[in-house]
Amino acid sequence: MKPQEKSGELRQAVTTLRAYFVRAAWFSVCSGLLLLAPSGYMLEVYGRVVNSRSTLTLAMLTLLVLAAYCLMEILDWARAEVMYRAGQKLDRKMRDRVFCAIFEAGLKRLPGGTAQPLNDLRTLREFLYSPPLLALMEAPVSLVFVGLMFAISPVLGLSAVVGSLLQVFVGWINDRSTRPPLVSANRSAIEAQQYADAALRNSQVIESMGMLADVHRRWMGKRRDFLQREAIASDRAGAYQAVSKFLQVAMGSLLLGLGAWLLLKNQLNGGAGMMVVGSILGGRALAPLVQLVTQWRAVVNACDAWQRLDSLLGVIAQRPDTMSLPPPKGALQVESLVAGAPGNGPAILKNVAFGLVPGEVLAVVGPSAAGKTTLARLIVGLWPATSGKVRLDGADVFAWDKSELGPHIGYLPQDVELLEGTVAENIARFGEVRPAKVEAAALAVDLHACIANLPLGYDSPIGPEGTMLSGGQRQRIALARAIYGEPALVVLDEPNSSLDEAGDAALAAVISNLKARGTTFVVMTHRTSVLAVADKMLVLCDGAMQAFGARDEVLAALRQAGEQAVDRMRKAANSPVPKPRDAATAASAALQASPLP
Repeated sequence: MKPQEKSGELRQAVTTLRAYFVRAAWFSVCSGLLLLAPSGYMLEVYGRVVNSRSTLTLAMLTLLVLAAYCLMEILDWARAEVMYRAGQKLDRKMRDRVFCAIFEAGLKRLPGGTAQPLNDLRTLREFLYSPPLLALMEAPVSLVFVGLMFAISPVLGLSAVVGSLLQVFVGWINDRSTRPPLVSANRSAIEAQQYADAALRNSQVIESMGMLADVHRRWMGKRRDFLQREAIASDRAGAYQAVSKFLQVAMGSLLLGLGAWLLLKNQLNGGAGMMVVGSILGGRALAPLVQLVTQWRAVVNACDAWQRLDSLLGVIAQRPDTMSLPPPKGALQVESLVAGAPGNGPAILKNVAFGLVPGEVLAVVGPSAAGKTTLARLIVGLWPATSGKVRLDGADVFAWDKSELGPHIGYLPQDVELLEGTVAENIARFGEVRPAKVEAAALAVDLHACIANLPLGYDSPIGPEGTMLSGGQRQRIALARAIYGEPALVVLDEPNSSLDEAGDAALAAVISNLKARGTTFVVMTHRTSVLAVADKMLVLCDGAMQAFGARDEVLAALRQAGEQAVDRMRKAANSPVPKPRDAATAASAALQASPLP
């Protein structure tokens, strides 16, 4: 992800919160002005009450100051509620956009393809009603306090300005010294968390092969790096917080002493009470700056979260709304396809082109790393093509709105992934569960009896990532999900890698039944059992088409090429070599020895 790429979406979303900020600012100003109540109360008690010795006056003044305290707390509560609602509105405006951007970043293999952007959005939402931002809103009231100090005495006012500038300087130095290690610490914490999540997903492999100590050592290295950087930031922040609090306390005493000196020199009107009021006003003026310095880590975290989100949204542009298209019938056309993994990697597929009519079954074969999985991902519109197009009923699959196209596409990836939920929810793709359709899909893949034996049948939870099920059960549920609703196009990537003979037979029956109803199939496979129901066959090697056509014609060409290759090998070795027993072995020998024209 390029950090210089920025998006204006976050800024626009915050701009819509202007009314909340204005309302909260007014509450802050009114609440801040009410902080004058203690000073006014003290002046009146020392002056009017003491001189008049009036109990009634004292009682009335006490009631007034208590009412001011109550009103101040009500205003603070109202301000917090306003900013909380502002945070909720920001979350509502951005959560869908961020959620979709995460998935697209994951498909494009970008750094933002994790759950971290959702945490960043939460950080921004919580910052809107955090103490640092509320302290910033109280800054105008600090100017009022400084102005009142100038009214009491220009010397006291100037001293308050000097104290405020010192606090600002401490805050600036604090930011310059703590921001780099805090940003690095946040990055290290994210990396450590992501590594731990990846390790947990592979816990069985780690435990079975005794890798736990090494994995733990590597995680500890990342964790140690985070703690070291955080310690550096914490030490520096602690020092500057101490300086800031020292300045606050010292300024209170210095202003009091300065007021006493002015009083002794007859340069302060109002007596000893005004001297104390000046000291209190100085402390109130410095309070927001002190709070900012002590809470600066929250500011840095919010800025860091903003930058990460802004970069993600800048790279993942929001897809424009497109015109709705009619449901596809299954006519697939692949046009001069050149493609690779998202990013700047080399091309995996090179000039692949073929076409299928509705109801045809294509078997894609070839050695490992031939490009079969890449082709599957491009056919269902997961990855963009470098050049060429994949069209379904004439429309570009990648540009088609997946919320509209999805119900008409079935996809079984090579690495089966199930989501936490019930069996029925997974088969129904977490949409509306229609029992008849769910059961029909399960029956089609010969899974109904297995599901019926589960404790709650179709309502049985499968656990995180389907851990409650065997590999074969997960693959059959994923296959049932792929054919749920009888989609127009089904792409299966190694669908029988975890299936037994009964599962293989059920897979062939599913393909035959849906083929008769007009569903187009593209099946990537190493096994020859699927070839029995295939109409056409595509042979890939190193991302290039080696053969394409009717199944029997391609198989005949493969057998002939395989026999020729074996003959050459026998002659070269001058030793007997058994002939290949099936098409897969013949294809492998042929492709390794001499690619087909």
